[in-house]
Amino acid sequence: MAPNIFVTGATGYIGGDALYELMRRHSNDYQVAALVRDSDKGAQVASQYPNIRLVYGDLDSAETLHKEAKKADVVLHCASADHVVAAEALTSGLAAHAPESPGYIIHTSGTGILVFADMERQIFGESSSKIFDDWEGVGEVTSIPDFAPHRNVDKIILAASSANVKPAIVCPPTIYGPGRGPGNQRSIQVPELSRCTLQKGHGIQVGAGKTFWTNVHVNDLSDVFVALVEAAVAGGGKASWGNEGYYFTENGEHVWGDIARLVAGAAHKQGFIASSEVKILPNEEIEGLCKAGTLLWGANSRCRAVRARNLLGWSPKGISLERDITDTVAAEANLRGLVQHHAAKVAGG
Repeated sequence: MAPNIFVTGATGYIGGDALYELMRRHSNDYQVAALVRDSDKGAQVASQYPNIRLVYGDLDSAETLHKEAKKADVVLHCASADHVVAAEALTSGLAAHAPESPGYIIHTSGTGILVFADMERQIFGESSSKIFDDWEGVGEVTSIPDFAPHRNVDKIILAASSANVKPAIVCPPTIYGPGRGPGNQRSIQVPELSRCTLQKGHGIQVGAGKTFWTNVHVNDLSDVFVALVEAAVAGGGKASWGNEGYYFTENGEHVWGDIARLVAGAAHKQGFIASSEVKILPNEEIEGLCKAGTLLWGANSRCRAVRARNLLGWSPKGISLERDITDTVAAEANLRGLVQHHAAKVAGG
């Protein structure tokens, strides 16, 4: 009998790309059900994957989530890193499995969880030498302070570990590249930095711009999700589950001041802003431009993805973040009608 996979976030950026890769490899092997909010979202999924069973509801639909998790072999939860009700409903549904056939959940967190030190100190824009790893340092990662972003839901997922429930947490950093899913194909951090640069007419920076984040191409991230689904279907495979089932997914790191300069340079080169100047903006103005912008671009989030490489054979192959910036800026300009406007100026000039 084909394994039952229940997916949340199917029309989102992360979940949509993961679903694309899952279906590309296993459309004939797995029975897949996807949570969709309404008929419009359902039509998006059905148009790309007519064989997927649609489950109507949202993350507050606790009874529906519990029911679907109860009958799923694997839950691929990509919809939210912060939704308590959904995490509790999914893990309680999986707890109905028998120990001889446990249910697996692959939950999506995010390396925003690692910015807690800068949050506590309220220091933004400065560098940090602290680097977390998910192999020898996994115990430190799974016991960081409770006030850290995403930590409350991470704890729910990890606490569900038992003979009946086998959890794993995938923790992506800055994600870039166009998604391949049926809905949203846009990431957040670099697209938002590009949007704000275009809006202000110059590059923007938090403080000294020395903060580090790691990054991953969305297609490479999807490879980790699918590898974990495959391991779960195989009864756990070579993957770690439970308290050691924590997977960073980085493929290098960047400094946000450097990215701000690259974004401004790309916007200027393409004719969308008058110069490539980057200006330091007050934190209040950054927050007004983009919610949580001081954390997204001004706090440190450094990690090393050892576990996925060691256990899953993960070998990321996507182009670098730096090489993707020109296309990201062009896409943001296009969303705001600036491409057409610029073309008209060139034609008229």
